[in-house]
Amino acid sequence: MKICLLASGSGGNSIYVQNGSSGVLIDAGLTGKKIEERLHSRNINPARVQAIVVSHEHADHIKGVGVLARRYGMPVWMTQGTLNASKQTFRGTEQIRVLENDESFSIGDLSFQAFQLPHDAADPVNFSVTDGRAEVAVATDMGTVTQLVYQRMRSADLVIIETNYDRDLLMNGPYPWDLKMRISGTHGHLSNHGAAEALCNLAAEGLQRAVLAHLSEKNNRPNLARKTCIHQLRGHGIRDFSLCVAEQDRPSEVFEV
Repeated sequence: MKICLLASGSGGNSIYVQNGSSGVLIDAGLTGKKIEERLHSRNINPARVQAIVVSHEHADHIKGVGVLARRYGMPVWMTQGTLNASKQTFRGTEQIRVLENDESFSIGDLSFQAFQLPHDAADPVNFSVTDGRAEVAVATDMGTVTQLVYQRMRSADLVIIETNYDRDLLMNGPYPWDLKMRISGTHGHLSNHGAAEALCNLAAEGLQRAVLAHLSEKNNRPNLARKTCIHQLRGHGIRDFSLCVAEQDRPSEVFEV
């Protein structure tokens, strides 16, 4: 499989996953035009994207979904709760396929498993995806790593995990107190330390690669997220571990799994 994070952060999120001729977007949180531009920058023809799977209804995950679905006839997969909360995105001509929040389904040669996360959205999920040989798990937009989320990550060859904020930056930053509490709560976002703890446990079970994702522009820094995770991994005696940080303003490298 090939995976490219087209955008990752509070300003918009989208991940492209491909196996052979099967290509799928997980979320489309930039404008349709920007998604197209970033696909083209990685030599991917938007017209060959077969579908969009949506994690939840927040704008930084769904902004371009309706436009792309109408322009290219891409079916959109989402839970009923997400659909109910995002109807303003659609005009009634899109192909919407409702999925259960624990459903497994296939799009071309790619098999997806939806799983619930604790986040302040209507019915949020994320996905693990496999081509039958390798597996990738996406775990962002969650206040804590639940047992279910951990189980979905532990079988993956590559984990894309949220490192949204550094606690000191968040608490000493400009956000109002109620927003700080929402972000740091169990249904908010995952901190650098929360992700690092999960990665240490996963690495002890054999995980060797991860991408840090969904960093806040105000409450985190790429080098800080990476440093926190590396420090904790090394503290557990884990040194042979590949760690990348996804960015908001440009696509990641194309990862092969």
